[in-house]
Parts: sequence; structure tokens; C-alpha cells
Amino acid sequence: MILHETYTLTNGVEIPKLGLGTWMVTDEDVEQAVRDALEIGYRHFDTAQAYQNEAGVGRALESSGTARDEVFVTTKLAAEVKSYAAAASAIDGSLEALGLESIDLMLIHSPQPWAEFRGQDRYFEGNREAWKALEDAYEAGKLRAIGVSNFEQADLDNLFEVCSVQPMVNQILAHISNTPADLIRNVQDRGMLVEAYSPIGHGALLENKEIAEMARRYEVSIPRLSIRYTLQLGLLPLPKTANAKHMRENADVDFVITDEDMERLRNAAPIEDYGEARDMPVFANP
Repeated sequence: MILHETYTLTNGVEIPKLGLGTWMVTDEDVEQAVRDALEIGYRHFDTAQAYQNEAGVGRALESSGTARDEVFVTTKLAAEVKSYAAAASAIDGSLEALGLESIDLMLIHSPQPWAEFRGQDRYFEGNREAWKALEDAYEAGKLRAIGVSNFEQADLDNLFEVCSVQPMVNQILAHISNTPADLIRNVQDRGMLVEAYSPIGHGALLENKEIAEMARRYEVSIPRLSIRYTLQLGLLPLPKTANAKHMRENADVDFVITDEDMERLRNAAPIEDYGEARDMPVFANP
């Protein structure tokens, strides 16, 4: 069962192959979502300072009675944090909000502040400072693993030129019809794990008739097909839901997509409109 399987990061830390995303889940609602997920068998939870629900995730973990070493928690530095001092303070802030002595994985959420996402200024120096703060927190035992999110090759090159601890993860938008193959290959060649957020295209894939037909052939739902697709690419999917029924279905991916169908899914028509998420930087410029 996928909930019992793990990837191993370059420092030997094991990370569950399927995580529960919590973007756009309120601090109040995330408590029940995490408790439900724990009962189903999830052990990997992905949050962020920007989500404003770290405290709710922490409360759910504390009240669940689940042993701390059985749960993997990821959070992210706010995209606007681009100095050493601000990053060091933000790391401690996340530890306090989550109520944890250490965080399993912490990422730089974006190479640029969201208001300037994919602009000309890559904030190379600011990212180096934020990364140094993550390295120091890692060496101090506050973080078990460190990485980045939404980083392109140039952003990674910038860190690899100066880092003493190499990034272990890059979390990116990746799903059927939007599979950045060159970036994925570059990240994996560096020994990093690629995590796929919004593996169901923020729900937009549910409207695709071609994908729906393929899902029917496999006798699975579109979300299950989408999650399985990312797993077969060697990625770690982070489907977001607060619905316990969907959590169970998303973890039921014990089937195999043929090589031919994988190629069709890679080349499916790209999503032109992400619906309610269209104004978010990552969905406006996929």
C-alpha cells in the first residue's frame, strides 16, 4: 500500500511517498483533516507559513496520540523571506506554531516573492541567505531535511554554487498535461527528490474527457490516475483535500499505467484555465 512506502533522501531520511497537501485549508478545518488522514494511515503532511494553518496541523498531531517519529511534517519559508535574519526567525516561528522540536522538511517556498513570481529579478543573494539559515537550522537539529519549491534550473545553480548542504527536494507544479520534463530530469540528476503539488491540476483535470476515458479503462477515478501518473515518474504527489473519502481514494493507487498511456498523459493538452486558482502566480504562469 502506497501509505507504507517511502523514498529516501540523500541524507538517509525516509519520506512517505504520498503526502496530504493542506493549501487553502483553514487553520480550523485542517485539524479535522489531519486527524482523519492519520486514522486512514497518512503519515506525511505538507503545510507552509503562507497557508496560515501550521498551528492547526500541530494541534492535530498533538491530540492524535500518534508517535512523533511516525509522522513526517513539511513546511515552507514564506516566499518573501529573503534575508538570513528573517529566515532564521521564520524557522523558529514555524517550530513554535507547529509545536515541534524539529521539522522533518523545510523548503524555500519560492525563489521570488509571490508579487514578483517569474520576474526578471531571481533574488539570487536573498535565496543564498535564506538557504544559509536553513543549513544552520539543519546542522542545529531543528530541521531533518531541507529543500526548495518552485525553483528553476538557474535558481538551483545559484544555491549549488555556494551551499554546504545540498538541497534534497524541489517541490513543483507537475501533473498530467503539465510535466516539466527538463526540470524534473535536472533536479533528479542532482540527486534531489521531486515533489508534485496539485497533481490533479487543482481539479482542472476532472474536466478533461480524454483523461476521463483513460481512467474508465483502468476502472479508476481521474484523481487516482493522476496520482499514479506522478508516482510512475518517480515523483512524490501531494494531493490536497479535507475530505476523508477522497483521502482514502487518493491512496488507492495499486495499479500500473502502461508506457503507451504514460506517453499519452505526458502529451495531453495543457490546462488553459485553472478555475478559482487562475489568479495564483503558479497557475497563471505554469
